[in-house]
Amino acid sequence: MPTEADTCRTYVLPGLYAAGWTDEQIREQMTFTDGRILVQGRTAKRGKPKRVDYLLSLSRDYPLAVVEAKAEYLSPAQGLQQAIDYATVLRLPFAYSTNGHGIVERDLLTGVESELGAFPSPAELRDRVRAHRGLPPQAEDRLLLPYHRGDRVPRYYQRIAIQTASEAILRGQKRVLLTLATGTGKTEIAFQIAWKLWQGRWNLDGSSRRPRVLFLADRTILVDDPKDKTFAPFGTLPDGDVRFKIERGQVNLARQMYFATYQALAEDDARPGLYRQYPPDFFDLIIVDEAHRGSAGEDSSWRAILEHFSGATQLGMTATPLREDTRDTYAYFGQPVYEYSLAQGIQDGFLAPYQVRRIITDADAAGWRPIPGQTDAYGREIPDGVYGTKDFETFISLEPRTKAVARHLVDYLRATNVMDKTLVFCVDQEHALQMRNEIARLMPDLLARFPDYVARVVADEGDIGKGHLSTFQDPEKASPVVLTTSRLLSTGVDAPTVQNVVIFRVVGAMAEFKQIIGRGTRVREDHGKLFFTIFDYTGSATQKFADPEFDGVPVSTTVTEIGSEGQVEAEEEDAGGELDPEGVLVDPWNTVAEHSERPSKYLVQGGVSVQVLHETVQELDANGRQLRTVEFTTYAGEQVRSLSMTADDLRHRWADPRERQRITEALEERGVALEHLERVMGREDSDPFDLLIHVAFGGPILTRRQRAEAAKKRQPDAFAQYGPVAQTILDQLLHQYAEHGIDELSGGAEVFKVLPATRHLNLAEVGRAFGGLPSLRQALDTLPRLIYA
Repeated sequence: MPTEADTCRTYVLPGLYAAGWTDEQIREQMTFTDGRILVQGRTAKRGKPKRVDYLLSLSRDYPLAVVEAKAEYLSPAQGLQQAIDYATVLRLPFAYSTNGHGIVERDLLTGVESELGAFPSPAELRDRVRAHRGLPPQAEDRLLLPYHRGDRVPRYYQRIAIQTASEAILRGQKRVLLTLATGTGKTEIAFQIAWKLWQGRWNLDGSSRRPRVLFLADRTILVDDPKDKTFAPFGTLPDGDVRFKIERGQVNLARQMYFATYQALAEDDARPGLYRQYPPDFFDLIIVDEAHRGSAGEDSSWRAILEHFSGATQLGMTATPLREDTRDTYAYFGQPVYEYSLAQGIQDGFLAPYQVRRIITDADAAGWRPIPGQTDAYGREIPDGVYGTKDFETFISLEPRTKAVARHLVDYLRATNVMDKTLVFCVDQEHALQMRNEIARLMPDLLARFPDYVARVVADEGDIGKGHLSTFQDPEKASPVVLTTSRLLSTGVDAPTVQNVVIFRVVGAMAEFKQIIGRGTRVREDHGKLFFTIFDYTGSATQKFADPEFDGVPVSTTVTEIGSEGQVEAEEEDAGGELDPEGVLVDPWNTVAEHSERPSKYLVQGGVSVQVLHETVQELDANGRQLRTVEFTTYAGEQVRSLSMTADDLRHRWADPRERQRITEALEERGVALEHLERVMGREDSDPFDLLIHVAFGGPILTRRQRAEAAKKRQPDAFAQYGPVAQTILDQLLHQYAEHGIDELSGGAEVFKVLPATRHLNLAEVGRAFGGLPSLRQALDTLPRLIYA
């Protein structure tokens, strides 16, 4: 019977060539996602990536159409819906389905579907797109310019963001916003946009000069990393390095690619604004990284910088969708021209999924109250009252609570992997020091091997902390393994091998929470990093997951009570300060002034017992919308019933190898891997079918050996027509199934190479024992039905 591959080889490629498409414009079997990462316990594997049969492009980096091919005996429109789905995800204007004899087109620009006798030419599709977009030819030519090709090839959503933002800029849109989840490569997108516009000599005055671009951020690390790494190609051009970092009051009007923090440009009590020394029309494009962090607010002291350069096109980059705490950003820049969410990144397999462990101390669960007249470590009487999570480490420093949390974390690391890189977010610098010291006390063996195994990275540590951070970020460096901090590492830190994110303080804003979670979402498959774990010791993460505006649900949640947070401090490494939550420019290195503005914490060092109470597991419901307490086997049963309504239906489908493969893949996509189910149930000797029947319909669990013996009893009646040699072969096939599983019977001729009766025979000789190859195939089809009868 003709196949889809036959259609591709015989009809599609010749048809595309006849329409004028070249090999450089045709990408066959193009994969555009990595496949969702499916987590089972402490292991993970990838699901199927998404793949189009053909991707048609005007140039290497300007795709226009998807073609889906189906076998010639099917309708030409059989693959149209799939083609439309792929074209919608890829933001392409045309989708085609063909069986080789007919072609159906969906024009996504107009919504019109048409039956065609031949594929359109590249020139025809280009003209249709140009007519719809209404861009002048020069702007279209700039969109066709290639990306910079180094060791980074833009992913599909990055290409969409680059093309969409570039088109908006070329149309003359003055403020443009891109919203993409943390870890999706916003800096790479910004670089490719700047590279495309720079190569095309786009600017605001219409001359032939190169554009002048300012990359603006609120932290030194958010400026230095892009300048020195992502934007490095601008430093190796034939005309020399066109980059310049604005700092220490220096002004240079002779470069084209500028980098600056707000602090370096802004005015304060000690200096006038350096930005005023650049003419208002100096920059053609300003790229505002982390645009949600204050500059767009009307009362922000940094807003004056953007207003001074109001004639420039301003491109905002943010990871935070529209919420109450980001409303100023969206009011200033407008609606994003493209969005790519955390949930979509996880679905596509570009971002790491995560498990959540909710740990509750008894002090957090019931509160802590001092006994009458109790004094703290400094001899001060502690005011009476019941203190809870929001008070700890802001008003009351409860050291036994910190020790209990440190002990719990250390126990987990020792039970899993003590070399898993871990970020611990504490309330303030003092709390981060307490946590660092306690972890060090509990792990002397690790400190003997790695003196920097645990380190504190906060403003007070200065260059020493920065050095620890730099080493921590390097995937090739084993230590430091654990970093404690407060806010310094919540954004702008790319540490791709982070395996554990620990939240030991209250996180109020959703924007900040997403930034913290984003520290772990990078995938480093070459280092075994496919997922990460969130430790929630304050309830912040669990509450945020329940927020309907949160867009990246966890794969599972563990809740632990261990018998027994609040204010955060601003930290920044740029000498000019940063915005505080109210948008006021502050000097975050002035920690003495900061501490003097708040009451000293009462320090409780002893006399309080903190215990572990219990642990439960939460999973997403079958609709993927809510978390609920449930065992894995219960969840697996629900997923099986969503695929087969009855045990008989599942039995019938499972006997067919193709249907069995479909069911297995569907369950894996829902987070149910058969190997994990076997381990959870402790029944590696059973057929996965029996485990599924048991969890879904309450059926008995048989071993494979029991099923093989039952099949042998049915065998004489089913295979009475075969002689002794064939009967022996069938017995050995059943033995092979009992030892290794049903897949042994689905591997074609390979199984006969290991059977004692056939290992020295070729397939034709095996077939003769059954009266010919057709009879052999019939026997192999019948055997699974006997096994699952």
